[in-house]
Amino acid sequence: MTTTLHIVGGGLAGSEAAWGAAERGVPVVLHEMRPVTKTDAHQTDGFAELVCSNSFRSDDWENNAVGLLHEEMRRAGSLILSAADAHKLPAGGALAVDREGFSAAVTDALTRHPRIEVRREEVDGLPPADWASTIIATGPLTAPALANAIRETTGEASLSFFDAIAPIVHRDSIDTEIAWFQSRYDKKGPGGGDADYLNCPLDQEQYRAFIAALLSGEKTEFKEWEKSTPYFEGCLPIEVMASRGEDTLRFGPMKPVGLADPRNGYRPYAVVQLRQDNALGTLWNMVGFQTKLKHGEQTRIFRMIPGLENASFARLGGLHRNTFINSPRLLDTQLRLKARPQIRFAGQITGVEGYVESAAIGLLAGRFAAAELKGEVCAPPPATTALGALLAHISGGADEKTFQPMNVNFGLFPEIAGRGKDRKKALSHRALADLDAWLGKTREAAE
Repeated sequence: MTTTLHIVGGGLAGSEAAWGAAERGVPVVLHEMRPVTKTDAHQTDGFAELVCSNSFRSDDWENNAVGLLHEEMRRAGSLILSAADAHKLPAGGALAVDREGFSAAVTDALTRHPRIEVRREEVDGLPPADWASTIIATGPLTAPALANAIRETTGEASLSFFDAIAPIVHRDSIDTEIAWFQSRYDKKGPGGGDADYLNCPLDQEQYRAFIAALLSGEKTEFKEWEKSTPYFEGCLPIEVMASRGEDTLRFGPMKPVGLADPRNGYRPYAVVQLRQDNALGTLWNMVGFQTKLKHGEQTRIFRMIPGLENASFARLGGLHRNTFINSPRLLDTQLRLKARPQIRFAGQITGVEGYVESAAIGLLAGRFAAAELKGEVCAPPPATTALGALLAHISGGADEKTFQPMNVNFGLFPEIAGRGKDRKKALSHRALADLDAWLGKTREAAE
């Protein structure tokens, strides 16, 4: 006889876990503390709110590991990918979404589901003994009381890093006499054509002046307890990247390769790209421009960019502290806490990095918990799949002594013959074949 599954946190992972378990016949109570308790990063009380970029990154399943993860999740019945596909925006080869429409779709699906009960309340400690099964999916902004309870139970000091948010610009304040529409290499994507980004060009003198301003701009001061917290290398503030060398940004988020200024036909010295952030096309995100500059400095310095001289910002960049556990030491391959197996973890708190990766771990946690409550067995997906590779990494594949957040990448997959794109395609085709076999077996087990 099944009992109720409790899920703490209504972000990407919690939403995915709740949907997956409920769809498998298990009653779910979804606990979300917003709006009763607010966070430093969220602006709404909607489920699966995207607080940073609106991009799920590459949608190319044959040549990119995150694109492969997209496809695997679609085949596994993901709510998050279904909502993303329904609200996608033009973004070249990436899957970007209208963040408001996306969150509203997820929220509507969960609140309407007959087996999901939503409770707007903060869970300020580990689950009580009468909760037969719990998934903690509180993300990088876990409430302090719950984080302390986790530390006390596991004996682990939580690991933390800073994650920075990029600014959003009003479209009508961008000068399109200077900025032009083009995707890198004119690549077509799932949400549009081959001109999905606005590109602001800088010549060498403008670029050097911009770098100097970034380095001298007034930054957010850290609190004493935050000063030893490392950044996640995949989401460094723009000014931290600039401090690593004058050309770092030209080979990073400001790289001009694959682009040509239509006014002269030449590649600029550097480029700032903006990507559509909402369905109306009125808001545009500064790609890769997460920052810890103070708000006044952001306005001054970012208006030095050609095309953004009169930019009006719908949201300025910011910085928040992320928390994750040492999953290779603490979790088993079913995402259960070894010290208390009735508790599972999912999402960014497990040390995966990225929207899609977080949702993917939520998908697995929901399946594992639902099967267990129904007296069934749900084996982990093969390590040859993107889902399985990511799970294997956080549940023992990574070195627990040096564990840091990780995006999905082909380096996590078992080896296969071939090199370059041939190797990636071989890995991807093997992954989908193995995933389909795994999904078939899990359906048979459920029947």
